[in-house]
Amino acid sequence: MAELYKKITLDNGVRIIAHHMSAKQSLALGVWIKIGGRYESSKNKGISHFMEHLLFKGTKKYSCRKIKESIEGIGGVLNGFTSEELTCYLVKVPNQYLENSLDVLSDMVINPTLPAGELEKEKTVILEEIKMYKDLPQSYVYELLDELLWPNQPLGSPIIGTEESVSKITRVDLDLFKSRFYTPSNIIVSAAGNLDYERLFKAVTKLFSSLKKTNVNTFSPAKVKQNIPQMKVLRKDTEQTHLALGFHGLEREHPLKHALGILHIVLGANMSSRLFNELREKRGLAYEIGSGVKRFQDTGAFIVHAGIDNRKVVETIKLISKELKKTKDVLITKDEFKRAKEFYFGQLMLSLEDSLDHMLWIGETTSVLNKTYSLEDIINEVNSVQREDVRRVARLVFKEDKLNLSLIGPVEPIEGKIRKEIGVE
Repeated sequence: MAELYKKITLDNGVRIIAHHMSAKQSLALGVWIKIGGRYESSKNKGISHFMEHLLFKGTKKYSCRKIKESIEGIGGVLNGFTSEELTCYLVKVPNQYLENSLDVLSDMVINPTLPAGELEKEKTVILEEIKMYKDLPQSYVYELLDELLWPNQPLGSPIIGTEESVSKITRVDLDLFKSRFYTPSNIIVSAAGNLDYERLFKAVTKLFSSLKKTNVNTFSPAKVKQNIPQMKVLRKDTEQTHLALGFHGLEREHPLKHALGILHIVLGANMSSRLFNELREKRGLAYEIGSGVKRFQDTGAFIVHAGIDNRKVVETIKLISKELKKTKDVLITKDEFKRAKEFYFGQLMLSLEDSLDHMLWIGETTSVLNKTYSLEDIINEVNSVQREDVRRVARLVFKEDKLNLSLIGPVEPIEGKIRKEIGVE
């Protein structure tokens, strides 16, 4: 069987990972930088995200308008994003435009002009974005939860930064940041779609090989020292109360990572889940209810989120706690287990049919773990999970003294009851 993914590393450390998908007409390309929110300090918080914005504003070869026209003018899409551990610049284009698209992306990463006028305009844009998130309780509640999970450290503050930190970022700061972190050993090029490997490798080598080899970026490990439940409340006159309940989870490569994924599916990943059924379908307590998993290199989180009737917050928290406790006390049913596995496989299969999603899949794992999983690898690993593993991970994660709860809403009249329910003094 032919090798599923082709990988090479240039002499200067730039890594390339690619997957040929012969049935596609499209090609997705991503240039990843191993830098993100958790590499920052409180002083420059938000600089990774700021840099991502500015790279679309022009390069030595392409103006801001030309960057967009070069991709959109051939029917493609262009985007970028910043996470806690990575920054990515990406395109999806008709497959014949490999060299053109890669030239645009590489020039953005290697030769941005960071124009002073655009810097000030974009700073204003980001400051408005920060205000927007604070006005969206369904989003801002997660920031409050992060502050509880990882206090006084980068993971506990927003990727976008704060109004104070973003306001103080200068052109000199950005230049130093780029020269220090946008370096070959921290660059990964991923590609998926109808591509020719040799053509791709030749193009990447031509564009990136002149960069000088440097060290790999590092971050400070997350600190987790919680031993009592915690709660953070933002009292606000909203029509419903927004809740995020979280526990410290597992690092990305933990042996029980797939058991945690199955637990997430059983509890809150879809409309068949326990939380959706118990809180929305049976009782009508919430319109939006579900769970989520955060995975980082050295830590993680399991989160339950909901938008709740203001009069029924305490009842909702009791029911969520009850459902979490059940997974610690009793094995999930064989039918639930089977359906959760099939959902796990089905969602992954469906996403990997798309060239863009496949590019993101191989790019992220190569960037963070320096390894690439195939669908077959994941299926084999998930099939080795037993129901007892799901209960084991529930017991590992859902510890009452490590519960964290953030709330946004008019909860002042019942705040005491909430504190008593979760054991916060």
